Amino acid sequence: METTGRPAKWMSARVVRAAAVAVAAAVACASLAAAAEAQVLGPLVVEATGGRADFIDDGSLVHAIGGGSARWYLTPRLAIGPEVIYMAGPGMDRDLFVTGNVTYDFVGPRRAGRRDLVVPYVVAGGGFFRHTDRFGSRGSAATESAVTGGGGARIWVSDRVYIGGEARFGWEPHTRYTATVGVRLGR
Repeated sequence: METTGRPAKWMSARVVRAAAVAVAAAVACASLAAAAEAQVLGPLVVEATGGRADFIDDGSLVHAIGGGSARWYLTPRLAIGPEVIYMAGPGMDRDLFVTGNVTYDFVGPRRAGRRDLVVPYVVAGGGFFRHTDRFGSRGSAATESAVTGGGGARIWVSDRVYIGGEARFGWEPHTRYTATVGVRLGR
C-alpha cells in the first residue's frame, strides 16, 4: 500500500497501466464479439448497476455502488464483457473495480419462440481494483487484483429491457448486492 504525506494521486502510473490493460481486454472482447456477431450470435447488452457492498474488516464497512457493464453473447447462453464498478465507503474510502466477466444463463434466450420472463444466471469476473483513502492528512492508495463470483436473475419487462438482482462475493473480501437495468441492443 502506498502511503504518502500528500493526498493519493488516483491516476498513478500503475493505475494507468492497469486501465490500459483493461481497455485492451475490452477491445479484444469487442473484436471477438464483432466476429461472433457476423456469425449470427447474440446481441450486445448494456447495463447500469446500483447497490450496496459490505467489506469484511473489524466489522462491516458499507459502501454504495454505482457502475455499468457490457456483455456480448458468444453462444445463446454464454457471454463475456467488461464491467466498471465504483464504490464509496465511509469518509474518503473509495474503490474502483475494472473486471472482465463471464456470464452463463441457465435458460436460453428463446423457448418455443418466446423469451422466458425470468433468466437466472451465474457470473465470474477478474481484473483489478484501486482503493484510495485518507487518514488525517495522509492519503493512501493501492491497486490489487480482483476476483468476483455470484449469481442473480433478470426479469424481462419488454423485448429489449430487463431489471435484475445479483449477489456476488469477491476478493478483496466483500459481498455485494445490486439491482440492474439492462438494455439489449441490436436485433
